[in-house]
Amino acid sequence: MTVTIRAARPGDAATILRFIKELADYEREPDAVVTTEAMLDGALFGASPKAEALVAEDAGAPIGFALFFHTFSTWTGKQGIWLEDLYVTPDARGSGAGKALLRALAGLCLDRDCVRFEWAVLDWNEPAIGFYRAIGALPMDEWTTQRVTGDALAKLAGRG
Repeated sequence: MTVTIRAARPGDAATILRFIKELADYEREPDAVVTTEAMLDGALFGASPKAEALVAEDAGAPIGFALFFHTFSTWTGKQGIWLEDLYVTPDARGSGAGKALLRALAGLCLDRDCVRFEWAVLDWNEPAIGFYRAIGALPMDEWTTQRVTGDALAKLAGRG
């Protein structure tokens, strides 16, 4: 298998959405994906893109993707990259595609003068955690993610 990485381009939204749904199945949330192909296309390639993606291929066939966006550190005054999703198809796992995607993102961080490259991983996903430790990623034990959604979000905004 020869893995190549390229920037996502218009026309990739359907493939990326399929991968997102496969990832949701793996993460035990098969009904959580409400994103549509049109929404994803607009977010990646619209007039004001909200995110970017890389596609991993083998002989021109998509085998994985990474979707990411920029963050900003007030302490350093520089941006970072947040990896929202990383997915490699089951048949391509172990091929180096995941590492190639992460390597490409690390390169983008350096090219764009980013100070950090971050992501979250489910605490039960031992294969992913082991993979991340092997490439030098460290857990941020002193930080926990906080989230407000739905009715709590509306209430916080004073609209519910």
